[in-house]
Amino acid sequence: MVSCPLCGPKLSICCTIISIWGIVMLAILGAFFQIHSPALFEDIPKDEDEWKHQNYSMAYVHEKYEQTALNCFIAAGIYVFFFFFSCCQQRMHAKASYEMS
Repeated sequence: MVSCPLCGPKLSICCTIISIWGIVMLAILGAFFQIHSPALFEDIPKDEDEWKHQNYSMAYVHEKYEQTALNCFIAAGIYVFFFFFSCCQQRMHAKASYEMS
């Protein structure tokens, strides 16, 4: 069976490194949103009018923190998929270069 990699060896290594960074960064960011870090308050997608309509309820803010944390964890999961894809591409190149020598 002949395997045909979709990207070159250097690109697959670069994508693997970027995927690792994305997984770590988004997992940490999601964890900080999960614990409702005050430093990230400005980064939650809140609607000022809706928040005012709810009398500046903390439940609204906590809901937005949870939503943003979930989005970060989903994005980290997508990076996991790309990490495995990049690793498979690296293995295809390693196998092809081994067979040629």
